Amino acid sequence: MTGWLALVLLVALGLGAFRLLGLRGAMLQLAVAALLIGAAGYALQGRPGLGGFTREIRDPRQVIPLASARRIFFGEVGGSSHWLMMADSMASRGNTADAAGILRSAVREHPGDPVLWIGLGNALVDHVGVLTPAAQLAYERATQLSPGHPAAPFFYGVALARSGDRDRAVKLWREILSEAPADATWRPLVEDAVAALG
Repeated sequence: MTGWLALVLLVALGLGAFRLLGLRGAMLQLAVAALLIGAAGYALQGRPGLGGFTREIRDPRQVIPLASARRIFFGEVGGSSHWLMMADSMASRGNTADAAGILRSAVREHPGDPVLWIGLGNALVDHVGVLTPAAQLAYERATQLSPGHPAAPFFYGVALARSGDRDRAVKLWREILSEAPADATWRPLVEDAVAALG
């Protein structure tokens, strides 16, 4: 209802503006018709479920939201968080190229931050849909920066699974679990991943 009210107000404002410009008769009718057609198209654009209208909302590649998994491993990340939030926002709108670009800039500025390297690996996999050499390098760099921490191997396993190598992913996750303390807060996440693919 508010959409149609806005449409009526827009037409009324347009009509007033056309009269101020000195449009009369047939020219005024033509201008109002053009305004109505444009406004109707704009109103319908916001209703992609309407019959006859198809609108692609997301990028055809499947973007997996890994931000919550990242928080399970690292908690609320300090200095990295603004880079990751910007990249997550871009990826959620299907703009995976810009998400990866943001994180490339982030690791150039903060090369010693393993969380950003993991984020870059995830963004590169989101963009292409499979594990690439560049993404693998990002996960390896994160592992070097945080030896013994399970996050980089976990996300590398996610990338393997997305690339069709489910067996290697499950094997990697089982290795993580074999070395994990029983009370590790992230343990249920890895167990669920194994159960989902195992």
